[in-house]
Amino acid sequence: MTNREKLLTALKGLVVGGTMLVPGASGGSMAIILGVYDRLVSSVSSFMKHKRASLIFLALFAAGGLLGMLLFAKPLLMLIERYPMPMRYFFLGAIAGGIPLMFREAGVKRFSWKQPVYILIGAAVVVLIGLIPVGKVQSEMEAGILSFLLLAVAGFIAAVALVLPGISVSYLLLLMGLYDETMRAISTLYMPFLVPLGVGLVAGILPTTKVLERAMADHPQPTYLIMLGFMLGSMAELFPGIPGWPEILLCLVTLAAGFLVIWFISRKS
Repeated sequence: MTNREKLLTALKGLVVGGTMLVPGASGGSMAIILGVYDRLVSSVSSFMKHKRASLIFLALFAAGGLLGMLLFAKPLLMLIERYPMPMRYFFLGAIAGGIPLMFREAGVKRFSWKQPVYILIGAAVVVLIGLIPVGKVQSEMEAGILSFLLLAVAGFIAAVALVLPGISVSYLLLLMGLYDETMRAISTLYMPFLVPLGVGLVAGILPTTKVLERAMADHPQPTYLIMLGFMLGSMAELFPGIPGWPEILLCLVTLAAGFLVIWFISRKS
């Protein structure tokens, strides 16, 4: 990798890391938009075949992601708390801006009745996840074997959302009742909470990427269309309702801004 490629990889990791902190927004979707998703999946699932190149790539991306989470945790929380509607519309626009890219990745050239079925399957999965009662998995920010195991299991579950675009890690943590604690742990670097969660994430990422890489290689169009369904389903979960006047004007501006920013990035990628 050239120095420029290394810098771009770290910057893309920074953007993806910041995106993952927002409930309803998917780091996987952002990775696709930034043109780094396929490389991430192959680097993890085929790590032993290209150890040095994969290690350098993943280390740079992970370092950028961690920095993004540390830098954006407090500002994002502040913006979401102060301007909840406009920020939600911005992220809706950002997700919508990546939809044309997904069609390109799927290689859709002519219509088939199977295509909307695949999209509906993906959307249905996200909607069903949204029906999980909030707070089923709870864990206090205290050290202990039981706490460690619970957080490791939660991390393993969250790994699926981390790998699959359209399924938000933060939203899944919110459903498990761990979002607020996770944000506090990140902002204060509380290791007794972060370490077991990270162990579970690492343990869950490898099998998920293996399955996904095989699916993308053997059945690219269904796989990408199902992932597009994930993205559309996440938009339904993220939609905050219709704002009142005059906030609706600001929301329309942020919606358009989110769409244009991501559409422009995806075109360049």
